[in-house]
Amino acid sequence: MSTTTSQQYTGKLAVIYPGQDDSLPFQQLAERLGVPLYPSLNDRTPEEFFLTRRNGCLKLLDKELLKKGGLTVDIEPRNGEQRSWPAPKDGALAQALGRKTKTVIDATTGWGQDSLHIFRMGYELLCIERSPVMAELLADGFARLAQQDWMQRLNLRPPLLLQGNAIDLLADLENPPDCIYLDPMFPPKRKKSALAKKSMMVLRDLLGDDQDKEQLFEAALKAAEKRVVVKSPDYAEPLGGKPSQSFQGKLLRYDVYLKS
Repeated sequence: MSTTTSQQYTGKLAVIYPGQDDSLPFQQLAERLGVPLYPSLNDRTPEEFFLTRRNGCLKLLDKELLKKGGLTVDIEPRNGEQRSWPAPKDGALAQALGRKTKTVIDATTGWGQDSLHIFRMGYELLCIERSPVMAELLADGFARLAQQDWMQRLNLRPPLLLQGNAIDLLADLENPPDCIYLDPMFPPKRKKSALAKKSMMVLRDLLGDDQDKEQLFEAALKAAEKRVVVKSPDYAEPLGGKPSQSFQGKLLRYDVYLKS
């Protein structure tokens, strides 16, 4: 969910070193992203978004969130999702992914909430995220996931994460997955939605809408072995034309495109 990997974030993003930890990881993070590193913030700081560590997590903040803790990849199940592993394959998402599906690529990982739900249901999962900022947040979340007691007890590894443009990466796959899952950013229904989650508003402000979702869909359709699943807001037109099947969730839908 992003723009291209070559995007320079200078002017939009900076890394904040809070001062109590080893400074080297913060320096390396700022170098990887090509952004400034600050020891603290003041009113003259020009950037709008910031990465720092708080409470053992890498967090993304804007100036509104500076005193509220920030946004991080949440590795806990959402309301209504099972904590057991593998969790039951029920609900609209599992129906869309398919009972016989074993391998899934989430090509638009974003904050990773659908990815983690897919992972907990026992699918073999590969995650792709082209935003370098989101990839850093995801890598931090997956590292925390690996330390969970249940993960270590069951000898499980977090999903593999690739950072790059999914259109290119899908074209170079050695082993096609059963299913490719897409959750591109669609333009909001209204200019400012009161219902929009802060995490999505920050992501949209930082990265913009996905302008190449049609090309991504075509790349996914070529690369998938059996099906492509597209998550859409319920007001959006189907991304790939009339789907083979469609499963309704709350305010959203999963369109399934089966390969003959």
